[in-house]
Amino acid sequence: MDAEPAAVYSQGVSRSTGRSPTAGLILGLLITVAAVVVYSWYTTRQISGLRKLQSEFAERNRKDSLQLLRIQNDLNSLGLAMRDMLDTGEPHPLSAWSSQFERIRADLDDALRLEAQLAAAQRTPEQRQYLSASVSQFWAASDRTFSLARDGNEKAARDAVRQSLQPLQAALNNTVSRLLVANNESEEHASAEVLHIYDRVEHQVYVLLAATIAAILITGIYLIYSNRRLFAQLADLSAQRSELAQKLIATQESTLRHISRELHDEFGQVLTAIGALLARAEARLKDDPAAREDLREVRDIAQSTLENIRSLSQSLHPVMLDETGLESTVDWYIPTVEKQTGISISYEKSGKPFPIDGSAGIHIYRILQEALNNVVRHSGARQAWVRLRFLPDTAELEVEDHGAGFAAQVSKPGIGLVAMRERAELLGAQIAISAPAQGGTLVVLKVPRARLESDAG
Repeated sequence: MDAEPAAVYSQGVSRSTGRSPTAGLILGLLITVAAVVVYSWYTTRQISGLRKLQSEFAERNRKDSLQLLRIQNDLNSLGLAMRDMLDTGEPHPLSAWSSQFERIRADLDDALRLEAQLAAAQRTPEQRQYLSASVSQFWAASDRTFSLARDGNEKAARDAVRQSLQPLQAALNNTVSRLLVANNESEEHASAEVLHIYDRVEHQVYVLLAATIAAILITGIYLIYSNRRLFAQLADLSAQRSELAQKLIATQESTLRHISRELHDEFGQVLTAIGALLARAEARLKDDPAAREDLREVRDIAQSTLENIRSLSQSLHPVMLDETGLESTVDWYIPTVEKQTGISISYEKSGKPFPIDGSAGIHIYRILQEALNNVVRHSGARQAWVRLRFLPDTAELEVEDHGAGFAAQVSKPGIGLVAMRERAELLGAQIAISAPAQGGTLVVLKVPRARLESDAG
């Protein structure tokens, strides 16, 4: 009686040790890893080839557009020259403009040669031939006009400028503009095709991920305890990352403020002084018009550089944010974004304003800046709404668009969204990203007034 139970127990142990899951687990992991490696290699190769094709096309199209802009600039220079030629108060004879036309002609021929090499593949030979023929026709008419001027027939030459050269220049301008539009449309079409291919590859990746997750769930059931420990470690790392991100934000703002002030104060003063010196030098060269013209061009370049530096300084850290506060900075920033991006922004303020300065002001400004950047880069919308509300206990900022939206990607935020959340946390504020009823994205920031007053102080 005692032997039988012992025999049964012995058999059970033997069967249990013979069904160890180790071999099956290792086989499953090997199959999963092999499938992931093979498919990842295939997908990476496809995407790499597609990216290379897209990059080469975009670069070629960009260079072609630059040459077209160069051609357009030369044509505009010709138009200005012809306008001056027809000016009755101009003391110089028409033949004096011949050298300027020759310089423009040399540059225009070079631009046309380069543009012909870069022309988009879908442009027909007839289109390229039409542009070349139109340019040749213009120069032939130009040669006839200057021949009349050199023969002393100023009136006929002016009539030729008015009746022949100017219409030909306008027609050439229209042709180049159409080519630029065609370039843009071609690039948009190529981008749409590329996105379609990316979507297809993405779908295949999701299928692979689903199969991989199923295999991992089957083979990884024995790793639950280790996963729990791993998630606990990740939580600690996340807390450390949040602290580090806040320190990085503070360091970034300090650095940007310093660079902005250096650009505005040091370089701005230097360029201003250069402009003043050039103006004085120009005033002294009354008997040398060519030198005066050269100095005027250099002074214009210095002035343009000064304006660019001031614009860069403002974009890095608006000086008015420290001087006049958030409200005035937003009043300046909204029209600036409209001018730079072409997006129409409806700006509304309500409530009784109260001062928002210090670090609170820069954090709210950066959140507004990032939200509008997302509208420009991701939404595809041409209109946005910004609302700034001053309530008794809070200040609220809303940024809304009715474009494609990015709220669906909040579960996998990019650096911009992470920075927005970190800044809101520094303010002790609430930030919500949602999709309004009309579609698109709505960003709502609510900052307690007590925190604003403490930061401002």
